[in-house]
Amino acid sequence: MRAPTATKLICTIALLLATSCQSPESPSVDLAQIAESGTLKAIISYSATSYFLYRGQPMGFDYELLQRFAEKQKLDLEIVIARDLDEMMGMLQRGEGDLVAHGLTITKERKEQAAFTQFMHKTRQVLVQRKPENWRDMKLHEIENELIRDPHDLIGRQVHVRRMSSYYQRLLHLSEEIGGDIDVQTVSGDLTTEELIGQVAESALEFTVADHNIAAINATYYDNIDIETRIGAPQRIAWAVRQTSPLLLQALDDWLAEMMEGSDYYAIYNRYYAKRRSFARHLRSSQAAIEEGRISQYDDIIKTHAAKLDWDWRLLASMIYQESRFDPEANSWAGASGLMQLMPAMARKFGADSLSDPEQSIAAGTAYLAYLQNLWRAIPGEDNRRTFVLASYNVGENHIADARRLAKTLGRNLDLWDDNVEDCVLLLSDPEYFQRDEVRYGFCRGKEPYNYVRQILDRYEHYNNVANHVGMEE
Repeated sequence: MRAPTATKLICTIALLLATSCQSPESPSVDLAQIAESGTLKAIISYSATSYFLYRGQPMGFDYELLQRFAEKQKLDLEIVIARDLDEMMGMLQRGEGDLVAHGLTITKERKEQAAFTQFMHKTRQVLVQRKPENWRDMKLHEIENELIRDPHDLIGRQVHVRRMSSYYQRLLHLSEEIGGDIDVQTVSGDLTTEELIGQVAESALEFTVADHNIAAINATYYDNIDIETRIGAPQRIAWAVRQTSPLLLQALDDWLAEMMEGSDYYAIYNRYYAKRRSFARHLRSSQAAIEEGRISQYDDIIKTHAAKLDWDWRLLASMIYQESRFDPEANSWAGASGLMQLMPAMARKFGADSLSDPEQSIAAGTAYLAYLQNLWRAIPGEDNRRTFVLASYNVGENHIADARRLAKTLGRNLDLWDDNVEDCVLLLSDPEYFQRDEVRYGFCRGKEPYNYVRQILDRYEHYNNVANHVGMEE
C-alpha cells in the first residue's frame, strides 16, 4: 500500500482535531461530503461588487470566482443569499452553506469563529463623508478645510456602520486610540456598504466607513463624496469556511494559489475594482434594479404575458434573456429574431408582424409557449412540465418526443425531465442512438436543449435571489 503524503496526513490530523472540538450546532461537512452531494453551497450577499444582476445576467467579483472554483471541483454551484450581512457567520455555523464567499476582512474575532482562505487582496478602511454643498464652486484648500482629515475630529460625531462589520470594531479601537468616544451608530444588517455610502451621498447619514476599493468605485458614481481619510492600516480580505472543513480550505487555498499565478484572477479583479468608469455604469444598473425591483425594461410586458401562461414572470424573463439578452434587434444565424427569437413562419403563425417590436415578439412567443404547454399537458408536475416546454421551444417538439420514446426504450421515466429525458436528449447526437427505429427525427444537438433548460432555471434562481433581497413584486 502506498504511504499517504505529508499533506494528506496534515489534513487528516486537522480534520480530526477540528471535529473533536466542534460545537453541536456546527456540522462536520467537508470536501468529501460536498463532492458526494455534487453541490457547493456558497453564502453570499447581493451587492454591487460581490453578486448582482447586470442587464439580466448574474455577475460579481465573488460570484465569478465561485463559478470557477465549482467548475474546478466539478460541482454544481448553489447560491445561498444572506439577506442580513450580520448573519453570515451564523449561517455558516448552522450549515446553511459550505463557505462564505463574500469579501470578509480577516480579524482576530472572526478567526475564532471560522477558518479563512489565503487573502485575495488587501485594502484599508476609509471614512466616507460628504463634500460641502457648494464644493464645485470652492477651491481645493477650501474644500479640505471643511472635511475631516484628523480622526480626532470624529470625537462626538455619529458614524453609521453594521454591528457585525469589521468597520464597527475598527471604530471602537479608534476611539481608544484617540482618547475620545466616536458616536458609533449601528444599522440593520440587511444594508450593504454600497447602500450606506449612497445614504451619505444623499445626506441621510453624515459618515460611514468602507473598504477603500469599494469606496473608490462608488466615488465614480457619487461625485459628492470624499474617501481620502484613512482610519486604519491595510487589512486582508478573504473567504471563510467552518473550522471543521480543513480539506475544503486546502482545496480553496490550492485553487487560489493557482489562479493568482495566471491572469484570469486579475482580469476578474480589475473588471470590478480597477475599471471604475465601466463599474459606474453597472453600478447604476444594479442599483436601479435594487431600487425599482426590476430585471429589464420589458418587465411590465413580460408580467402581462407570463400571467396568461400562469408562469412566474421571472422565469419568462430568464428565458427571454437566454434567447436575446433583452435585445429586440437580436438576430440569429438561422434567421430567428426579436426578444423571443422566433422564426418568421412561427411568428406569423402566432400573430406577429414585426418581431423587432417587443410587445409583438413577447405576445407571439408566449402564444407558442401556451401551445407547447397544451401539447405536454399530460406530463405530471407543473415545474417538470415546464422543462419539457422550454426544451421544445429551443429544439422543437419532435426531438423532445424522440427523447421520450428513447427514454421509454432505455427503461427511463419518459415523463420526468431531470436525469431521465434530459439524459436521452444528449444521446440524440450519438449515431448509436439517433439511428434507432424509435428516433423518428434523427440527429439533434442534444447539448443545446440540455444546457438551455439548465441555464434558464439557474438564472431564474438568481432572479429570485434578487427578488427576495429587494422585495420585488410577484
